[in-house]
Amino acid sequence: MTPARRKVVLFSVFAALSLVLDQWTKVLAREYLRPRGPMNPKVIIPNYFDLRYAENPGVAFSMFQDLPGGRLLLTILAVAAFAMVIAYLRRTPEHATRLHVALGLIGGGAIGNLVDRVMFGRVTDFIVWKKGSLEWPAFNIADAALCIGVGLMLLDMFLGRKEAASSA
Repeated sequence: MTPARRKVVLFSVFAALSLVLDQWTKVLAREYLRPRGPMNPKVIIPNYFDLRYAENPGVAFSMFQDLPGGRLLLTILAVAAFAMVIAYLRRTPEHATRLHVALGLIGGGAIGNLVDRVMFGRVTDFIVWKKGSLEWPAFNIADAALCIGVGLMLLDMFLGRKEAASSA
């Protein structure tokens, strides 16, 4: 396999994996958690981890949920962000494996939430981490893929700078 093809395959595999896992778990959340309602979560680890159905019409942590025309605007922004990810992928060095994986996770996560927004007008969230009564806002697999992808990009930037400094 050529290095150019390898980066496209890596990107595609991680994008598809994150998209499929995201959509599958959201189907399960709508089927099994929605009937329970938001006040009756499925407790996985008491005081630390619950599964609780939530719908987010905005973006991360429900920001911009009351924005007029927000659904269309957020859809356009998600498509533009995905296009930027593809453009960036095309310019990445062929040996930058971590970066190709990161972009795949970001792309798959963006498309996962875009599918929800287009089909339902809101994103399905269901994962809740907490410590006692303090809770992280509900999120989903697409959100996790986006965060991991961004984290890998940051790691790649810092390690790339370190490698460049040590070779200079």
